[in-house]
Amino acid sequence: MSAADPNQKLVRMANQIAAFFRSYPEDEAVAGIHKHIVAFWTPRMRDQLGAQAGRADHGLDPLVVTALTDVPRAKSPIPDAVTDPQESGLGASDAG
Repeated sequence: MSAADPNQKLVRMANQIAAFFRSYPEDEAVAGIHKHIVAFWTPRMRDQLGAQAGRADHGLDPLVVTALTDVPRAKSPIPDAVTDPQESGLGASDAG
């Protein structure tokens, strides 16, 4: 991957996600990476990263490539975020 590659930032970000999940079992790491990319990346970013993965010099962590190409077999080790405090038993907000 050359320094002028427009996908360099996406590759770096995807590899940082893989580094975070590296300590988990491989199937959970792949599921976590997949979940994060689907949840937080725009369709355009995902398409660009998928195209990058198809290049011989993609520069992507193997866990990222697997997360992009295989259907995750495990559940992500990171639980879904809860946005409503009442759903998590915290009651009403006392902010403001």
